[in-house]
Amino acid sequence: MRKITVGMVLFPGFQLLDIAGPKDAFAEVRILSQGACEYEMLTIGTTRGSVLSSSGLTVMPDRTIFDPCPHFDTVIVPGGLGVFEVLEDSTLSEWLAKQHKSTRRIAAICNGVFAFGAAGMIDNRTVTTHWMDATRLSSMFPKAKIEPDQIYVKDDRLYTTAGVTAGIDLALVMIEEDFGRKMALDVAKYLIVYVRRAGGQSQFSPLLETQAASDSQIQSIQQYLLDNLHLNHTTTSLARRLKMSPRNLSRIFTKECGVSLIAFLNDARIDAARRYLESTRHPIGEIAKRCGFESADTLRRTFSRRLQISPVEYRQRFRSGNPVNEAVRESGR
Repeated sequence: MRKITVGMVLFPGFQLLDIAGPKDAFAEVRILSQGACEYEMLTIGTTRGSVLSSSGLTVMPDRTIFDPCPHFDTVIVPGGLGVFEVLEDSTLSEWLAKQHKSTRRIAAICNGVFAFGAAGMIDNRTVTTHWMDATRLSSMFPKAKIEPDQIYVKDDRLYTTAGVTAGIDLALVMIEEDFGRKMALDVAKYLIVYVRRAGGQSQFSPLLETQAASDSQIQSIQQYLLDNLHLNHTTTSLARRLKMSPRNLSRIFTKECGVSLIAFLNDARIDAARRYLESTRHPIGEIAKRCGFESADTLRRTFSRRLQISPVEYRQRFRSGNPVNEAVRESGR
């Protein structure tokens, strides 16, 4: 039997699914291999006694960071709002730094990466986290390279993931590394999940995060764009509305919004297309016209490039109501 020892850190306020998801995925390996392969999983508390998760359920850890632990092949740190309460815990930081040096790999799920940052482990590393925490992570640890749209990122022996259910994606990646693609596929089939999830976090997160001040000229342009996405806008035509030069408009827009005017317009069009796909049965061609894309093909290419998922797949996953056969409508006719 090949056995891999995994330590899973628990701190007060941890996200239960971040631990339960990978734990169940790893447990299936022993069942599906009929005992030939196994993950030995131990939970490691940051405090003595039971640890309360963010959902209100408690877990009694097998060990604590204060106790002698076996040598771990892999260490996983979950996310959860409680992670921000332990960032100043030097004992945890020292424990993680030590594990980072001795383990084959170490992983953080969701905002568990903040604990890695506090331990000095992500400087000059490429990492990801839940899209809602990406800006905060970048601000707190500016030496880290953040990839906010990735489901998971592997940088040498350091693994980081997006939020919550991405812990299962992480477990499948590790299972494939350890026991091969067939085993990872079999576990994914048993759990009824994708062995490789299509698209990045952008398919779940809003793209328009920055708005200009309400009394700003730029805010009026933003609103005009949102109300008239179907028109053929240019920087020159928009500058003419504000009676300023295109260069000045571009400069002010980027300064106030943090993105260029054209980038804002492109994101607005994709967001509008997402809303149509989620809430209507309009053909792709009609959605393209309403959102200002030249054609259905242009929408498909832009949507797939930006979100790493096609409009058809997006509609199948996120459209409200009962699923129906959209084959004719998706043709764009």
